[in-house]
Amino acid sequence: MRHGQITLSCDGEPIGSVPCEDVGTVVVDHPQTTYTHAVLRDIVAQGGTVVICGHDHQPAGVLIPLGSHCQIVQRTREQIEATLPTKKRIWQQLVRGKILEASKVLDKSDAGKRLRALVNQVRSGDPTNVEARAAKLFWQAWLPQEYEFRRDHDGDEFNGLLNYGYAIVRALISRAIVSAGYTPAIGIHHHHRGNPFCLSDDLIEPLRPLIDGCVRKMALAGHHEIDRESKTRLLGLLDSTTEFDGEQGPLNVVVHRYVNQFGACLRNEAKSLDYPKRASSWN
Repeated sequence: MRHGQITLSCDGEPIGSVPCEDVGTVVVDHPQTTYTHAVLRDIVAQGGTVVICGHDHQPAGVLIPLGSHCQIVQRTREQIEATLPTKKRIWQQLVRGKILEASKVLDKSDAGKRLRALVNQVRSGDPTNVEARAAKLFWQAWLPQEYEFRRDHDGDEFNGLLNYGYAIVRALISRAIVSAGYTPAIGIHHHHRGNPFCLSDDLIEPLRPLIDGCVRKMALAGHHEIDRESKTRLLGLLDSTTEFDGEQGPLNVVVHRYVNQFGACLRNEAKSLDYPKRASSWN
């Protein structure tokens, strides 16, 4: 840190700087990267996040600010005391959004049409697990058969690109959750006791197709590996223009409105929950 700027250097030679308050997310991948305590301290103090990648270049951990919202206790209480019907209604909207956006990734294909037909079959809480049926249909059609793709959370190549993109957006959502005074560990559907980001995993669901569509385009263009170019493309999603509640804005800004609207639904001040979606201007 120097005069409020994060300074970058290579082999002792300065190569650039950036105002700390302008940083939303830092992704650290190179194994020989070093940084000072002041850098980490000031990034989180300004509300940013730091994502640390492991040997496989996949995000292995995330540093997010501790909640400083003036109503953090009240917000946590809202999460804990939310009624089951309220949580089931919100989950229904998230799943419907996920399936609808997935159908747009496959566009005019037969699978896309079949996915759209599933949207209205999702009932409150999704008791018949339409989400799983839609996921199976989606991944079977995500790439042409000659690619022999199979969704595997521990897989490489395309699976690695998907996992990388999900982790980046998950960190972005976690940051917005904390900024709004909520606790990422308390979800409305995901509830694994060892998962500190259950709510993040709930709210990311309708945003997953943003990553799915981006990686699909890279795959069809012959790009299979996690490298500088692919990481740049995926990180670019954070600044991409999205539509939310009738307005457009970059994802890293809109996601805060998304979390705030979720809070209104949790308090039963609103019934409908929108989500950031691909803007019509995207290629």
